[in-house]
Amino acid sequence: RLYQVPYEMPDCEGASESRTLHLIGDFSAPAEFFVTLGVFSFLYAMAALVLYLRFHSLYSDNKKLPFADFCVTVCFAFFWLVAAAAWGKGLSDVKAATRPSSLIGAMSVCQGQEAVCNAGATPAMGLANISVVR
Repeated sequence: RLYQVPYEMPDCEGASESRTLHLIGDFSAPAEFFVTLGVFSFLYAMAALVLYLRFHSLYSDNKKLPFADFCVTVCFAFFWLVAAAAWGKGLSDVKAATRPSSLIGAMSVCQGQEAVCNAGATPAMGLANISVVR
């Protein structure tokens, strides 16, 4: 929810004046989908572990239960792939929306002929990139 993040922009008309702008975009849905699927996967893994260890005879005697377990596992694997791709796309959108050059381009104070604007430091996105690789 980048639209909730404010940042200050200097206003050249008044020496000490500044305007508050907000970032653009809401990329929370892919992250929420990724985290929700992770929580459900963890809960299913714990339930399956209890089933395997505590009710082993029920699992080995019933022929439909292992097949149902296999189908649920395949569904989780597919949705995990979809969620990882959605999180990767959401992260690339966040990186594009917060790129220093695009933020400077949106500032009207930097559009003048005599204005010299620079971004300073480039944000570190290494840990965010690693979260997609996992």
